[in-house]
Amino acid sequence: MTDVAKAVEAMKAKFNPGAADGLDLVFGFRIDETQNFSLIVKDSTCELQEGVNPDAQVTLVMDAETMKGIVSGETDGMQAFMGGKLRTEGDMMLAMKLSELFPA
Repeated sequence: MTDVAKAVEAMKAKFNPGAADGLDLVFGFRIDETQNFSLIVKDSTCELQEGVNPDAQVTLVMDAETMKGIVSGETDGMQAFMGGKLRTEGDMMLAMKLSELFPA
């Protein structure tokens, strides 16, 4: 398992099922333009899949270092976005929901 896959797996471990009640969302992650993951959040559950998911409503694009920093809490996601280290494709407002679903 790559460092990025471990970081995504660690993110899944922080999942808050109470914040996902009634949701049906797919978050995509593209790391270093080469690694793709998706988190499928549905009815208080979270499933991690490797690869591109065409159903992703929002995809977060960043490098591996930024991903690891955000998951570990060393990097603030909003600061990464404002600093150009993180960008979104799709519904940016859904990206804001990630902090509720995966609290630090």
